Amino acid sequence: MRDLVGQDHKPTSFLIYLWLSYEAARSRRERVPVSYQTIADSVGVSKSAAQVGVRWLLLRKLVEVKKSSLTAVPSYRVLRPWRD
Repeated sequence: MRDLVGQDHKPTSFLIYLWLSYEAARSRRERVPVSYQTIADSVGVSKSAAQVGVRWLLLRKLVEVKKSSLTAVPSYRVLRPWRD
């Protein structure tokens, strides 16, 4: 996780990852259904910055996203590849 902030220079992605982890633990659910706007408001960034941050987490395979339809609110699952 250090490399998200240090090497990759993506502190927004790190904050989003922490927030999604917290929400999953708080709600005791594996998946967190949440919109980009909710992520942005909760983390304190713009909606476009939240989109870029989530995209980076998907590329790094640190979160998994699932949508029931094209326009549905996505649900995110936080992955911890270092535990495997």
